[in-house]
Amino acid sequence: MSARAERSGTVTAPARETALGSFARAAIERNPAAVQLLGLCPLLAVSNTVANAAGLAVASAGVLIGSSLLAAVLRRIIPAQVRLPCYVLLIATFTTVAMLLMQAYAFELYQRIALFVQIIVTNCMILAHIERSQTGAGAARSGILRALVSSSGAAAGFALALLVMGAVREFLALGFPLAAMAPGAFLVAGVLLALTRVAQRFLENHVRH
Repeated sequence: MSARAERSGTVTAPARETALGSFARAAIERNPAAVQLLGLCPLLAVSNTVANAAGLAVASAGVLIGSSLLAAVLRRIIPAQVRLPCYVLLIATFTTVAMLLMQAYAFELYQRIALFVQIIVTNCMILAHIERSQTGAGAARSGILRALVSSSGAAAGFALALLVMGAVREFLALGFPLAAMAPGAFLVAGVLLALTRVAQRFLENHVRH
């Protein structure tokens, strides 16, 4: 009985750790915006308020997770030679769905960020995530659950970056109007990226010692 418990413990624990580790790596260690510096165009343009940032975060998350799951399902069917056009087609499909849903249920928000919802299809962050998860290391073991965990982590990381940028810029704009403008977006992004690098180095040194 104890041997069975030990076997079940050794099988279950690593699976949980792997799922949690995959989510954390996608959200923090490989954060699309803060670490890989992907998707900066919508990040800088839409993050002038928390509401706009949240709207784009939800739309981007739906497109990223949906297209990643469908790419995982169709991975063995899609020919390697045309995988990138197929991935773009998947992303475009879910981008259209996101646009229609926002027009139906959040039209005022959609009017403010319509352009950047429409160009989610060209967001290199989403295409890079799908390409890495389907052709990179561990792609042979990539299944639907693994795609769900990693894409959810990447979506959470991108949403976190958007919301932090939106909150900081909206707060600073109360007494510093430049923060709500394009130059302010670059200044705030530069400061936040610098703080992120400092925090990463501190954590690395802390873990080592």
